[in-house]
Amino acid sequence: MSPRPFRLRKISNPPVISGFKPYGNKKIGGKTESVFLHLEEYEALRLCDYEMLNHHQASILMAVSRPTLTRIYSKARQKIAEALVQGKQIIIEGGKIYFDSEWYSCKNCGCFFNNPDKQEEIKECPLCRNSNILNYEPDNEETEENTTRYSDICICPSCGYETPHRCGCPCKDEICPECGTNMVRKGRPHKRNF
Repeated sequence: MSPRPFRLRKISNPPVISGFKPYGNKKIGGKTESVFLHLEEYEALRLCDYEMLNHHQASILMAVSRPTLTRIYSKARQKIAEALVQGKQIIIEGGKIYFDSEWYSCKNCGCFFNNPDKQEEIKECPLCRNSNILNYEPDNEETEENTTRYSDICICPSCGYETPHRCGCPCKDEICPECGTNMVRKGRPHKRNF
């Protein structure tokens, strides 16, 4: 029997620091040990103790169940207590998380992507390595009727060339015969940005 799939925890922002070192450590010689506080444990502490949310509210923001959040929170408090009592360094890193971050779209290939590492700036599309990217702001103006009306047409985002969609072949794999750019489906959100 295989175990349940592990669900990633949603983190709104990375911590502003990467850890703490003890001050006035009375241990003589040797290296001080470290306690590793995972990013989801940091987020649970931030939501429950800093933002003063109850466990139910915090679990919704982290996209986990309330019992899971309680286990994460309890583990975080235990690690911090261990670091304080034994004079250990706290390092905040790791964990199976994803950031609730901004989304971007590539003007060249129409790819949508987000920035999982918010500490680094997005400079290029991860798919085609083009630097021509935009912040993606979804519009509510597109209705299901508009989307289905154009669902059988591929269009070039650069020159506007249109061709009927071939079933079984994704539009992004089609190349525009006019300018050589990858095609996109007409009426989709990535087409509106161009």
